[in-house]
Amino acid sequence: MWSAFAVLKGLGPLAYVGCQRLSDCPHGCVPRRLRRSPPDMKQPIVSRSTDVMGGTAVFHGTRVPVQTLLDYLEAGESIDDFLEGFPSVTRERVIAFLEEAKDRVIEAAS
Repeated sequence: MWSAFAVLKGLGPLAYVGCQRLSDCPHGCVPRRLRRSPPDMKQPIVSRSTDVMGGTAVFHGTRVPVQTLLDYLEAGESIDDFLEGFPSVTRERVIAFLEEAKDRVIEAAS
């Protein structure tokens, strides 16, 4: 299930924010039957290899460091801004990365 990351600027209706007001939702939620399913998670979201970017953690199958996404978000840029600059990364991968990060932070705090 998608989470509150949908309120991040530029995420649009791909994510579930828990809002039940579908027709006039301020978050851009759409009915469940219209939502895209999560990406195929058989592939890792992030990978690391000494052959790719010297071992820097990158979005799997790309040469785009995940730190670049975090830098964009920290600077107040939107996910759309990031995706525009790095078209080899999909929105679904970004969302999956943020979900995984959120889950790990919550788990570590428990």
